[in-house]
Amino acid sequence: MNNKNYKNRKMQDGILRGFIYLAAAVTVSILLIIVGFIVYKGAPGINIDFLTRSWDDKTTFVNVALQAGKADTGKEGYIPSLGITVKEGEKNLVIVNIDKSSPVKDALNLKNSLYRLKKTDEITKIGSDNTEDLSFADAVQLLKESEGTLRLKVVRPGGGIIPMLVSTIYIILLSLVISGPIGIGAAIYLNEYAKPGRILNSIRFAIQNLAGIPSIIYGLFGMLLFVQVLKMQYSILAGSLTLSILLLPTIISTTEEALKEIPRTYREGSYGLGATKLQTIARIILPGALPGILVAVILSIGRIVGESAALIFTAGTIAQIPEGLVGGKASAATLTTKMYWLIKESGDLSAASSIAVILLILIVLLNVASKMITKVFLKKTGSSR
Repeated sequence: MNNKNYKNRKMQDGILRGFIYLAAAVTVSILLIIVGFIVYKGAPGINIDFLTRSWDDKTTFVNVALQAGKADTGKEGYIPSLGITVKEGEKNLVIVNIDKSSPVKDALNLKNSLYRLKKTDEITKIGSDNTEDLSFADAVQLLKESEGTLRLKVVRPGGGIIPMLVSTIYIILLSLVISGPIGIGAAIYLNEYAKPGRILNSIRFAIQNLAGIPSIIYGLFGMLLFVQVLKMQYSILAGSLTLSILLLPTIISTTEEALKEIPRTYREGSYGLGATKLQTIARIILPGALPGILVAVILSIGRIVGESAALIFTAGTIAQIPEGLVGGKASAATLTTKMYWLIKESGDLSAASSIAVILLILIVLLNVASKMITKVFLKKTGSSR
């Protein structure tokens, strides 16, 4: 009888163990399929141009003072007076090489501001002649015969993510600067100063509920308060403030859990040596809880990088590098909001997947950087945690 019961329990354990293994395998498989699909679709589209260019093409008229008396090397497409080499593009001339002393490095736009021409820039107009109406040989000859100051219409090709990448980093830093001190300070109050009771339980219950509110509601609140009432317009500051509110529950909860892990004897020992409560928190508790606090920061970074709904309502969707904190020039799209618009407007799954790959790499790099900072800090403080 006992032997039969043992076999039944062993069979039940085997079934349960099989279910656990199956659940783990399904989870890992789903993760690998998602990451694999994104990498498969997005990796072919990642190159230097994708990482360094602006998203939109930029068209500019420039004036270039031609160099006189420079010898022609005889190389096809070489323009001595401009110090550049061009090749035939689909419709225009494409700059493929620029001499060190080329006058195109001192080109001025119509506002008389410096606008250096770069490789891959396309010359679409020479004086009053459109290059698409000329053959390659005629266009090169026209450039060679020009004298004095030449006006060129230049198109700088887009298709890159640099504005969204810069905007994402700006919003990460701004959001952490705002929400980090507030969240950590609130966690210290709740764990070290607040007296247990209904009020404390109510605060914690409210924080837990805030963590579950959909981010689009935070976006709606941010749009009403920061964009409209405070007149920040669609800007990275309005977006960062909205994300800061969204991040507070995560930072407070995670930091408080890290503070709770510090043994009570550490505090009592510090008080016994004559330290004040604030000194104990600053020199004993916070250094010990640093790994947990950094986990809160890492989780926050992941939330910021992956957020789109709240930012569409507050930071805007313009693919430009923000030139301020508020106002029209401070509006900017992050990598995730650009992904959203790519799928919504053009259905360009490949470009969206390429951005997703960059996001994955960015998150991994930030996590590695956070762990390295933790390791260095703990080494300096002599902590074994």
